[in-house]
Amino acid sequence: MSKKDREGTSKRQEFREKRRRAEQRNRLIWIGLIIAGALLVAFFLIYPQIKPIAAIQPAAAETRPSVNRNSTGDPNAPVKLGEFSDFQCPYCKQFWQTTEPQIIAAYVKTGKVYYTDHSAGNFISDNANKANGGNDTESQDSATAALCAADQNKYWQMHDALFTNVLGEADGISFTARRLQAIAQSIGLDMNAYNSCFDSHKYLSQVNQDLKDAEAAGMQGTPFFVISYIPKGQTQPVTTTLDGAQPFSAFQQAFDKALSAAGAR
Repeated sequence: MSKKDREGTSKRQEFREKRRRAEQRNRLIWIGLIIAGALLVAFFLIYPQIKPIAAIQPAAAETRPSVNRNSTGDPNAPVKLGEFSDFQCPYCKQFWQTTEPQIIAAYVKTGKVYYTDHSAGNFISDNANKANGGNDTESQDSATAALCAADQNKYWQMHDALFTNVLGEADGISFTARRLQAIAQSIGLDMNAYNSCFDSHKYLSQVNQDLKDAEAAGMQGTPFFVISYIPKGQTQPVTTTLDGAQPFSAFQQAFDKALSAAGAR
């Protein structure tokens, strides 16, 4: 083999060796990218399950008469009050803190009003989702959690604990599944029963129906109230509505008018 041939062969071998090393380097880069991508996906899947949740604050103990799941008072009371509420709603929390205790004391405990608390479906979360393109379900999830607590005769304890621990509207922090678990545990629920109820979406259809019922009654925002009674001498109920976190005086006026019409004053 001539010197020229040997030099040509050496250059071809050198070229092949460079190409082999480049291909090996590219393979290693791709493998590294695949591993990094897999780790990133794993992080986003696992981190929500392990990241710390906001501290749970204990709810003050409140007594309500003749509790039956999400209702309280005498079911034969002449006036019925239905509230459509969202645990993320600041005005609903305001009503719970200021006006609800007065209604319980003056009208529910005295047998004049039968009070039922309904969810408003995924109302607050849906509004936020429309605004930011998100997929938040904290409204319906917290409502479902409360109904799961009702299975253990602790609806109102969960109701109070949820309002005590809400941090914001559709914030992705207040009512994650893990934080709802922690809230449920804070009121002493059987967690196996609670988890089975919540994970199976047992009450999701009821929560969705709550929203339909509220909208059919004219709800534009939360909280929304439906007051019903049967006027004396009649057989069909009459309904009136109140919007928003009205002061106690607004409810007092509506209740007294309904009680008078029903011949119960």
